[in-house]
Amino acid sequence: MTLLSDARMQEVVDAVAASDDADLAIVDRGLTEAPDDPRLHFLRGSVLAGIGRPIEALASLKQAVALAPDFTIARFQLGFFQLTSGEAAEALSTWGPLALLPEDHYLRLFVGGLTYLIRDEFVPAVADLRRGMAANVENPPLNRDIQLIVDRVIDIPAPVAATTEASSATSLLLGQFGSGRVH
Repeated sequence: MTLLSDARMQEVVDAVAASDDADLAIVDRGLTEAPDDPRLHFLRGSVLAGIGRPIEALASLKQAVALAPDFTIARFQLGFFQLTSGEAAEALSTWGPLALLPEDHYLRLFVGGLTYLIRDEFVPAVADLRRGMAANVENPPLNRDIQLIVDRVIDIPAPVAATTEASSATSLLLGQFGSGRVH
């Protein structure tokens, strides 16, 4: 497996952060140098999700996880993308290995909270999501996304939260996050 050097990878990340519209081209140039670098596939998936190309984003995120099954943030984000695309069973399957992380690891807590959310168990969902945010010092942008979910859960009106119809509160909530935004 050919990886970009850490310095070169930082150059790519910095260039993507500074770019207004050439993000994908920057990442693709990096992939010509290191076509099996899972970090680049993850970054490509993030860029594609951000520009509204979900099918390609999903393929890139899957490639990142296939290349590096222990790349935990890529695995979490792939599952999150699947969940926000309405594929809860696939998300749970993708997240399965994250259950091996320490109990207080932020990704494990986020997965726990999102799993409760899938089951419309809002109180433990919010508790785990908040615990995950408190534990997460590695990825502050992810905390902002999780906070948006917590805010939505807290704002769900009681009659909607209590629904048992086909259109559950979770499906209504996830409909708000279908953009596939990845951090």
